[in-house]
Amino acid sequence: MSLLGLFKRSNDFNKRLEHNRPRLYRTAYAWCHNSHLADDLVQETMLQAMRSAASLRSFEAIDSWMFSILTNCWRGHLRSRRDLQEFDENEFQSDANPEESNQQMQTVQRVRKAIAKLSQGQREVISLVDLEGFSYAEVAEILTIPIGTVMSRLCRARQALKVKLIDSDNTLDSRSAEPRLVRIK
Repeated sequence: MSLLGLFKRSNDFNKRLEHNRPRLYRTAYAWCHNSHLADDLVQETMLQAMRSAASLRSFEAIDSWMFSILTNCWRGHLRSRRDLQEFDENEFQSDANPEESNQQMQTVQRVRKAIAKLSQGQREVISLVDLEGFSYAEVAEILTIPIGTVMSRLCRARQALKVKLIDSDNTLDSRSAEPRLVRIK
């Protein structure tokens, strides 16, 4: 390949890395629920991708290749550190009114808590398929598991998530139905 061809591929490669950074972060955050750790995982993924750019066989497969690297970084982190700490929730500002923002924040918190209660395999599959839009075959390649395992984990994860969210709705409804005594001075 000519020097110009290498430069063009390098430039395209760097653009694609930068394009995938937010997607990698969302997935890492969905897996670990810690913004600092997610950022570290993405940084490590980007660094490893740059180091091993020569091993990329097909430029069209760069997305799944990068998510495979992220998966390996995440698994390496889990192996090196068994205990994960709770995360501090970052609040994001929006143009919505306070009531809508509060309802949206409560919904997001309920979904995050429900996803956090799923098994690691289910969290990985549901975040890659439902959040990032990868096909079952791509997820199987990223996680190095059979496609049937992807489908069964996804099915179980969606069912478990549904049950957890319905249970949390029922808990909220039962709390609001309880009479309250308010004391005013």
